[in-house]
Amino acid sequence: MPRFYLPAPLAPHTTFSLPDNIVRHIHVLRLNAGDNITLFNGTGSDFDATLQEIGKRHAQCHITTQRQPENESPLQITLIQAISSGERMDFTLQKSVELGVRAICPIISERCVVRLSGERAEKRVQRWQDIVIAACEQSGRSIVPPVQPIVSLSDYLRQMPRHEPHLMMSLRHATALRHIAPAPQQLRLMIGPEGGWTPAEEQAALAAGVQTITLGKRVLRTETAAMAAMAAMQVLWGDF
Repeated sequence: MPRFYLPAPLAPHTTFSLPDNIVRHIHVLRLNAGDNITLFNGTGSDFDATLQEIGKRHAQCHITTQRQPENESPLQITLIQAISSGERMDFTLQKSVELGVRAICPIISERCVVRLSGERAEKRVQRWQDIVIAACEQSGRSIVPPVQPIVSLSDYLRQMPRHEPHLMMSLRHATALRHIAPAPQQLRLMIGPEGGWTPAEEQAALAAGVQTITLGKRVLRTETAAMAAMAAMQVLWGDF
């Protein structure tokens, strides 16, 4: 059943005029009046609805039931991702949602190729949030992970929440993931950019209380590292 994100108060037995972006998708999918769709607003519920009217530029649906999908992992991962270039960052965000990420914090580190600030940064964050929403529609998730504002690594380390374990991917003096104990229920995974972390950045992270981890002796691309680490964490401590 097609799923659409609608950021509005939703409830059974109510009728909604759908926004333009959903109307366009309805036409692309060649849906007709009487077809069923699923709406969600990011709060954790799915709302089954029936299309009532479809015009060239408008569509209306009636919500019939509310459901609580049980597809969120018990392991809450926040991804601290150094910004990568082009489609690599888009891919990382999309796949991290499929793997159950709770929130995403993009950061700028010394070796980041992409540098964003001001209005450009705000527009990029909104674009990334749209990618996350589309991934939720595809993967069946009803809670939308937020993409937080871009910060520098140094600023993040100064304000990082000390009550959550921070695990930084590294090849230097790192612990194998399977040796992390006790098993965390929430954590923050730190992934470097294409060129990796600098030694000074790793030293600053260690001084702030971050633990370095490794997935082996091979060098992984930044997008591979995020996916592999989250998948391994879900196997060890989550719902895989």
